[in-house]
Amino acid sequence: MNIEEVREFALSLPGTTEDQAYGEDWVLFRIEGKIFLHIWLYAPEPCCALKLPPELGQTLREHYEGVRPAYHLNKVHWNDVLLDEIDDNMVKSLITQSYQLVLSRLPARLRAKYNKGK
Repeated sequence: MNIEEVREFALSLPGTTEDQAYGEDWVLFRIEGKIFLHIWLYAPEPCCALKLPPELGQTLREHYEGVRPAYHLNKVHWNDVLLDEIDDNMVKSLITQSYQLVLSRLPARLRAKYNKGK
């Protein structure tokens, strides 16, 4: 995947918004104001940072060279996923997991907007 494909996939998730917060070189994706994906536009390698459960992030780092502790973020919860080194389907799965993790921590009244029919 490339950065634009990551962007398009993230925006396809219900309720996702996009903004720039740390300056023009960072693009953030949020659900109900909570960040689930960072893209550093000037990273030396195409990558995105995703919030994952600590145990999953640690396991992925041990098994994939393309998953590392996030450079500018809390290294327990955030992971850089190098887009040239990880399969596209896995990248999409990890983005979805990050989205779901953040969604699961929202108040019930906000979660209900996205869990209709489930």
